[in-house]
Amino acid sequence: MPGLETFVLKGNLLYTREPSRLECFPDHYLVCENGCVAGIFPCLPDRYAHVAVEDCGSRLIVPGLTDLHLHAPQYAFRGLGMDLELLDWLDSHTFPEESRYADPVYAERAYRLFVRDLQMSTTTRACIFATIHADATLLLMQLLEETGLVAMVGKVNMDMNSPESYCETTDGSLAETERWIRESLCRYKNVSPILTPRFAPVCSGRLMASLGRLQQKYALPLQSHLSESPGEVAWVKSLFPDCGCYGDVYDRFGLFGSNGPVVMAHCVYSGREERELIRKRGVFIAHCPQSNVNLSSGIAPAKSCLQDGLKVGLGSDIAGGFSLSGFRGISDAIQMSKMHWRLQDPDIKPLSFSEAFYLATKGGGAFFGKVGSFETDYEFDALVLDDAAWPSPSELEPESRLERLVYLGDDRCIRKKYVKGRKIVG
Repeated sequence: MPGLETFVLKGNLLYTREPSRLECFPDHYLVCENGCVAGIFPCLPDRYAHVAVEDCGSRLIVPGLTDLHLHAPQYAFRGLGMDLELLDWLDSHTFPEESRYADPVYAERAYRLFVRDLQMSTTTRACIFATIHADATLLLMQLLEETGLVAMVGKVNMDMNSPESYCETTDGSLAETERWIRESLCRYKNVSPILTPRFAPVCSGRLMASLGRLQQKYALPLQSHLSESPGEVAWVKSLFPDCGCYGDVYDRFGLFGSNGPVVMAHCVYSGREERELIRKRGVFIAHCPQSNVNLSSGIAPAKSCLQDGLKVGLGSDIAGGFSLSGFRGISDAIQMSKMHWRLQDPDIKPLSFSEAFYLATKGGGAFFGKVGSFETDYEFDALVLDDAAWPSPSELEPESRLERLVYLGDDRCIRKKYVKGRKIVG
């Protein structure tokens, strides 16, 4: 018998089971049972005859999109400083803004704006950096919990090479991190903690080693940055000259997949040694094409990482990126892969639309488990999309409508949004 929380959507279903192919099921039924996909059917089976069906007509129904990397406190200054490189941008915009979140009044005002817009976006799941402030991070987690989105949120750690107004002591960082973990670990249904050393240059060896032990103790995932810009990579090499590569710095402290799931943002300059370590440790890569352009970081080889079997998803990297839209992330990923093919490696073809869509859905969703697909038993995250505001003079197939909507559409096209079978928009 169908579960108590069973419902059906009918419409044009599209998803990627694998990168190379966009699956399309026009005018089909998508069954949700107890928060998971129970199946796709051309005709509704008798066992669901008495289940409510929401007929979406000709609208498109796709899996929710996962944002593997963004900074919630930076949402307040998105679109500013886009003429700067990474390290200068951090000093002039990021650190001064993030230090303001020590003020709970400001933190609540800013985080409410971010959370409201994230709820209305294409994103259903996200890995999110907060700030060094434990109480403000707990506030952000509570606000996210109220939306129904699924998120991993991290209190940032940084105890050296940082502005005096925005730096922790090692002992203080560890004490506040463990307090935050204990207070958040079982408090929420959909939001959970993720350890967040900002990046190696601002974390001492003692801090990183201790975070590795906390990861083991509490069985937490971890997020950070890796090989984003030439200046950053050179800085890491000067601080840790004995390490073979940037990733080796994290690895020697147990922060690179040996103690639990890890996602690293960017990996623009990950060489052969580092990529092999990424593969060996099962580390996820958050590809952030818009940010890599805005901060002059470079062109990440996303297609070759995908071809090599590495785990890759997309990140908006707010506010290095200025848009929360996962659609924009897909189109940016395709465009930047074309530049990689044209300017850096003519043997690596650009990402296809299905491959980029896969990165935004199943590729990144895998960090959360069976997420980002309409395959049976996957968690039911879905967007119902209406492209009527972008008319075409000729009739288009659903695949073409989706591709067109990714380039032309915005949040106005989202009619309904489901996370784990619960409708949170529409």
